[in-house]
Amino acid sequence: MKKIYSLCFVLLFLSLTLSAQETNSNAEKKQDPKAEVFESDISVNIDGKSIDLRAHTGTMELKDENNKPIALFGFTAYFKKNPEKNRPIVFAYNGGPGSSSYWLHLGIMGPRRVVVDDPNYNPAAPYELVNNEFSILDVADVVMMDPVGTGLSVPIGEATGKDFWGVDQDIRSVSLFIMQFLKEHDRLNSPKYILGESYGTFRNAGVMNYLLGKGYALNGVIMVSAVFDLRTLFFAPNEDISYIVYLPTMAATSWYHNRVADKGESLPEFVQEVREFTENEYAPALFKGNRISASEKSQIAQKLQDITGIAAGTWERADLKITASEYFQELLRDEENTVGRLDSRYKGINIDPMSMDSFTDPQSDAISPAYTMAFLDYFHGQLGVSKDWLYATSAYSKPGFNWDWKHQGNNFWGADAAVTTLPDMAEALSKDPNVKVLIMNGYYDLATVFYGVEHSISHLDLPQQAIDRIIMTYYEAGHMMYTHLPSAQEFRDDLKSFIEDTQRK
Repeated sequence: MKKIYSLCFVLLFLSLTLSAQETNSNAEKKQDPKAEVFESDISVNIDGKSIDLRAHTGTMELKDENNKPIALFGFTAYFKKNPEKNRPIVFAYNGGPGSSSYWLHLGIMGPRRVVVDDPNYNPAAPYELVNNEFSILDVADVVMMDPVGTGLSVPIGEATGKDFWGVDQDIRSVSLFIMQFLKEHDRLNSPKYILGESYGTFRNAGVMNYLLGKGYALNGVIMVSAVFDLRTLFFAPNEDISYIVYLPTMAATSWYHNRVADKGESLPEFVQEVREFTENEYAPALFKGNRISASEKSQIAQKLQDITGIAAGTWERADLKITASEYFQELLRDEENTVGRLDSRYKGINIDPMSMDSFTDPQSDAISPAYTMAFLDYFHGQLGVSKDWLYATSAYSKPGFNWDWKHQGNNFWGADAAVTTLPDMAEALSKDPNVKVLIMNGYYDLATVFYGVEHSISHLDLPQQAIDRIIMTYYEAGHMMYTHLPSAQEFRDDLKSFIEDTQRK
């Protein structure tokens, strides 16, 4: 009898345990936040015309290929009221990876922009938010996207951060959002564009190919401050490419700060001379390595001094190779200043003039508080987003955030031989003979240098008719060229023309 009682007790215990586990599991599932959208009315005045908009800000439930919820994807969409037929739609995002889209949102794409004292440091609040006359909302609707881990975007269900935090994972989730958003808002037949900044351009090359593979042909792809091959940024051991592609931007920076021997007629002309020196003399010299003669090394070092203002002796001691971080420190070392990485027109205090590596980025220091405070005030104020929702300006502090740099097609002999999405772009350009790409470069961008982009494009294995569909524009500003108002106007003009010229009739 005791055995029967014992067995009954065990069965009852197991039943209660399983029931409790099921209850806890259900409770955990119920803890997932629900998609929520806040709507508001806003207008923007562009070229003397007022455009009335309906703003949708919040999250959309993102589903995987099996219709299973995997994330709440955050966004702000600006829809023109009473739109014309076939109005274009632009999906835009920043990079990082791990950055939200508030830089582009409040810098150039949205109906409002924050006023900053470019290229100087800004005082503390209050910050001024004004009508954004440089927006392209007069010609297209805009959807500002925040990849998972940023903005309001979070994993839900069984998904976790690692399902989104990687090159391929990110391309997939961003593409899924675009496809599902177009369906949800009846925009499948609209002219479609994607716009990415920085790592967002690396993402773009993958997304344009992913979408095309699903039948979503894009009218155009916009790359702002681009990078497609991370070798151009690494300054890796026994690799010359970073030193080669950085030199023209270093020279442009020295030109701006009046450190070059002969500034010539204009910045573009000066840069072209540096390109020619780089290709015809500097790159061949580096290729020789330690086989270069002392006399040739001395001659190259002197020419490097002429175009950068950094002493020939310094170039010789560095074997003609100075990294970006070393350049930030060296250029204005005599002033005890360092120059900006994102925008080298900016300069700030060098807290250790003896160091060979910079400690901070003056441009980021100068504008970040203004962008952050003004955006959050706008987000919870004019856009009406509940203050219960926390907007993450980045994913860097999220538990487990560690980017997976593996990308399909980059692995050879079991090793990651490259970190590039250039093949994705090449495939999309080869399969879609209509899509065009606009690449917007800042001369003073020392984060993603324009000559690195030129190198990447010139090494695309495509026929000339495909290369001709890639348009390059240049601005006398940095990574976020729109902080410089003359460049912001040029940015708008170039982007508007691109959108209008690429709409299929």
